Amino acid sequence: MNYYLTPNPSRNEKTGPMYVSTQAKGTCWTGCAYYNAGCYADGGPLGMHWAKVSDGRRGGTFEEFIAAVEALPPIAPWRYGQAGDLPGENEKIDRRKLRRLVRANNRRPSIAYTHKPVLDNVAHQIAIWEANQGGFTINLSGNDLSHADALADLDIAPVVVVLPRDATSNTVTPAGRKVVVCPATQRDDVTCVKCMLCARQRDFIIGFPAHGVSAKRADAIARA
Repeated sequence: MNYYLTPNPSRNEKTGPMYVSTQAKGTCWTGCAYYNAGCYADGGPLGMHWAKVSDGRRGGTFEEFIAAVEALPPIAPWRYGQAGDLPGENEKIDRRKLRRLVRANNRRPSIAYTHKPVLDNVAHQIAIWEANQGGFTINLSGNDLSHADALADLDIAPVVVVLPRDATSNTVTPAGRKVVVCPATQRDDVTCVKCMLCARQRDFIIGFPAHGVSAKRADAIARA
């Protein structure tokens, strides 16, 4: 499966000038609630780019990707996986490759998210906890507020959640956890590289209003 790292900081208006990677779709868990059913990365320019990485027309091997990560400027902020997931096919996390990625990152300010199944998989829980402790921030992605509570109960990593597409105000989960709406989705003068909340270990959840070409489908899942 191919991996692609932008050779220069992205010009995406939401991320701001930061390096961004894309992983082949084979790294995604087919059991994810958003797999082919509301994933923001399925359409538009990102969807076309993702298709090329997934079918091998763009990007390279994992080792080539690691070399590119190691060559990043020492304190360069970057986003792992604007499309795709952690190393490993389908639902699996390749712990050896993830550890290799954590070492290559060398505690750079990084943002990553995962939809891999973790609630009933202790090996995955340990792998994600290790990565966060090693300075590579992996956020557990919740499908809705109740799911976010279950992920937060694991106490292994920061948590994010998809919110209804009309969400504009901070809220709380059923268990009373604070949910902060992503500032970059609410203000034109805020980008990921300016904010970097998702790169931090924190005790609150970050919420992303459903967006993209499949926002309507994602909205329905978030409201479940």
